[in-house]
Amino acid sequence: MILDKKNIKMTPSPHLKKDISVKRIMFLVILALMPTTIAGIYFFGYHALLVIILSILSAEIAEFLSLKIQKKKFVMDGSAIITGLLLALVLPPTVPFWVPVVGSFFAIAIAKHAFGELGQNLFNPALVGRAFLMICWPVLMTRWVTPFDAVTTATPLAALKMQNLVIASNIDLFFGGIGGCIGETSALAILIGGIILIALKVIDWRTPLSIICTVFVLMLLLGQDPIFHILAGGLMLGAFFMATDYVTTPITGWGRVIFGIGVGLLIVVFRLWSGMPEGVCYSILIMNGFTPLIDRYIRPLPLGIKKTKVDER
Repeated sequence: MILDKKNIKMTPSPHLKKDISVKRIMFLVILALMPTTIAGIYFFGYHALLVIILSILSAEIAEFLSLKIQKKKFVMDGSAIITGLLLALVLPPTVPFWVPVVGSFFAIAIAKHAFGELGQNLFNPALVGRAFLMICWPVLMTRWVTPFDAVTTATPLAALKMQNLVIASNIDLFFGGIGGCIGETSALAILIGGIILIALKVIDWRTPLSIICTVFVLMLLLGQDPIFHILAGGLMLGAFFMATDYVTTPITGWGRVIFGIGVGLLIVVFRLWSGMPEGVCYSILIMNGFTPLIDRYIRPLPLGIKKTKVDER
């Protein structure tokens, strides 16, 4: 058989590609965040809306300026919008308007572009922005109010941590109407968005399920209410929208399970034995640092290759 060289094409991998772009993925994530965003605005009013708008606009401006400094073309792919939106959703609803601006600039300029733009950052930019704000202005970042009437209150996790009081039922935590960050008050809204992403195969179900199951089992064994700890705080938002980030989490299925178990374990440690009532942000950031190590040791075999005894050593 003689091959016709004219019909042979040499192309770099990957040779099989999905019919989906970065912009489309970002759009679907933004769409999935709408129930949570709308719930936050409904419970906390126009101030929360302005915080969200300022955070997104600041993230886009920071993206433009960062690329301008590097003499690169600005393309609105939606990644900066998601960073700004996620950062706003993990902020208290009463923060001054300059807080989301500073946080977004730090998240984009330092956590993203200092590492080399989209796809090269080691840590989740939105969580880095929140951690930076928490370190610099802890009082502003821990000032909570009740929905609708904006009366100063403690979050359910803070009340349990400091006073051993349960100030919200699991029903309240599920449907919303409790003090907390803008996007963490309604577990139902977060769950709707998470299910949308899983159904559309935008995110892998292994990561959120591993986090939730780990927290459930450990809290149950330690005599805590596991449902309360799953619904309270930022666990649901972190599990579905932060820990599933393509760039900062493992690429393999088993790697994502290990990552999720690690996040869940750290959440339990932070909540029960640290000086903080919450620990989702730092748990995910710590495991982001382990992602390269997980990817190094949890690797699938190339197609057609069989593991030998030498490989097992």
